[in-house]
Amino acid sequence: QVQLVESGGGLVQAGGSLRLSCAASGSILSISTMGWYRQRPGKQRELVASITRGGSTNYADSVKGRFTISRDNAKRTVYLQMNSLKPEDTAVYYCNADIVSLMGVPYNYWGQGTQVTVSS
Repeated sequence: QVQLVESGGGLVQAGGSLRLSCAASGSILSISTMGWYRQRPGKQRELVASITRGGSTNYADSVKGRFTISRDNAKRTVYLQMNSLKPEDTAVYYCNADIVSLMGVPYNYWGQGTQVTVSS
């Protein structure tokens, strides 16, 4: 069984910062791409940022220059540093990862989501 557990969400004022973490655990052989998605009220879930095992990153235009994604492969953890937060960043943030289990089965996993609320 594989789990992704997020932490670090909360309430922050506009212009502030938050750091999200997501740790993968369970019967894991390998993890390739990890990423963060968000779902804003009334909107579809969208990609915020992703990072490959080798460290190549990809960002949504709306967060470039403000958010930084990183990962610690030894800890099986991905991070999202969010700076200069805006009210429009308010959303439920979901961790996502492409994981191959110890049985050799690849699958795409989601975390349970963590709420980020930015007040104006």
